[in-house]
Amino acid sequence: MFNSDISIYLLPLKFFLLSCSMFLARARLCTLGSRPKFLKTICASKILGLSTSAATLPRYLVKHQSRLFREDIFQKMSLKFKNAKRIEGLDSNVWIEFTKLAADPSVVNLGQGLPDISPPVYVKEELSKIAAIDSLNQYTRGFGHPSLVKALSCLYEKFYQNQINPNKEILVTVGAYGSLFNAIQGLIDEGDEVIVIVPFYDCYEPMVRMAGAIPVFIPLRSVYTKEELQVIADLCIKYDTLCISDEVYEWLVYTGNKHFKIATFPGMWERTITIGSAGKTFSVTGWKLGWSIGPKHLIKHLQTVQQNTVYTCATPLQEALAQALWIDIKRMDDPECYFNSLPKELEVKRNRMVHLLESVGLKPIVPDGGYFIIADVSLLDTDLSDMKNSNEPYDYKFVKWMTKNKKLSAIPVSAFCNAETKLQFEKFVRFCFIKKDSTLDAAEEIIKAWSRQKF
Repeated sequence: MFNSDISIYLLPLKFFLLSCSMFLARARLCTLGSRPKFLKTICASKILGLSTSAATLPRYLVKHQSRLFREDIFQKMSLKFKNAKRIEGLDSNVWIEFTKLAADPSVVNLGQGLPDISPPVYVKEELSKIAAIDSLNQYTRGFGHPSLVKALSCLYEKFYQNQINPNKEILVTVGAYGSLFNAIQGLIDEGDEVIVIVPFYDCYEPMVRMAGAIPVFIPLRSVYTKEELQVIADLCIKYDTLCISDEVYEWLVYTGNKHFKIATFPGMWERTITIGSAGKTFSVTGWKLGWSIGPKHLIKHLQTVQQNTVYTCATPLQEALAQALWIDIKRMDDPECYFNSLPKELEVKRNRMVHLLESVGLKPIVPDGGYFIIADVSLLDTDLSDMKNSNEPYDYKFVKWMTKNKKLSAIPVSAFCNAETKLQFEKFVRFCFIKKDSTLDAAEEIIKAWSRQKF
């Protein structure tokens, strides 16, 4: 048994939810007036098996022995205290892995959906003005800043047949991630089956599994016609199923296509949570603001999750977003409205990427919306024999090889698939085109030089 002077460092981990003030007060009581004894105790022969006490050792050796003691304790703790079962097998993450690879400044990053175009000037100006207002640098309403939920209500009432109560039917969250987490934790029970459309955003599966539910994967296309959505709506109604509709790219739809909100279909409002994103709407992904919209009998459960996790979101960002929304709400039929101008700008970039990939013999899948394009890279017949992990899917190895050898990054598409469908998609990689022309110029130079070497 260790000396009671250091018992605070050995409290059972199941009691770790102590306030900082309680912990620090106990620490002071344990060490006040007894630091020499404490140093001697942790370095004594009973703990480290050394015959010389700390009092007679040089300072550097005392520190060394203290470090050995800490390492020994932490090693024993790591063997005893393991992860919770609900996160078992969920430790890998495509963004952590490939963002690290693309961090080299010499790499042209067309991987993560990270815009390097400038957000609208008025959006940045609103944030600058608001940051100078003292009251807007403090906590705000936990379920959404009043001016923001009002603006969101006004915006989305233009698409729904019913009025939207800003306080009971809208929840502002820490990005669309937060909306997904709240919905899954608040509405899905252990053992529930959750239909996930493949390819899917990578966090869907681990979030469902963390809730103890069972994901059921169905391969489908990503931009649906009204008729296709009606089939899905009819099935939801027939089998009394909830619908979580991730619509963060709702404004980014290209010529000849239209976005339809499934919650506006007859019988769907009362069973649908619709998710939106400030990051995708205004190209400000670093703001990490999202929202959930739905009937109050569903939103109240998401509110319960939020109030017991993150509680609230950043006040200045919410107020700036509200003011930016009001600017565009008042001019929604104007070409200058960002909801209209951004997809026009991105459609040009999309077409450029299509022509570039086709010019070097690749087969891109032309997207109807969003700002990513997928291409079959198998025609390049790249030699990946030197890649270390031979068990990885082809696209994982290809992207790692391309990032290292060609200084161009992308994202492997199989990261968005379940284990059973990875083989169907492992020859595809995803490029992001919400980039400045100079970034796309650099990518074009790499791809064309590569093509000349290859062919």
